[in-house]
Amino acid sequence: MNELLRRIVVDPKVMAGKPVIRGTRITVDMILELLAAGMKPEEIAEDYNISLDDVRAALLYAAKVLGREEVIVEARA
Repeated sequence: MNELLRRIVVDPKVMAGKPVIRGTRITVDMILELLAAGMKPEEIAEDYNISLDDVRAALLYAAKVLGREEVIVEARA
């Protein structure tokens, strides 16, 4: 899994510091939005000239980031 995460970089000089696929300006959030809109990973890889592993890396990165988030649920009486 660490191999996949090496495909994601954060550089303040690229896309305002958003996480991107290494060597591109394709952001992790853009890949997630495309998936949510119904695009298949293969379509994203082909349309944006990245690999399927790049798409998987974006998903893994997002899962890792969200896994660290604290979720506060309001108790209902």
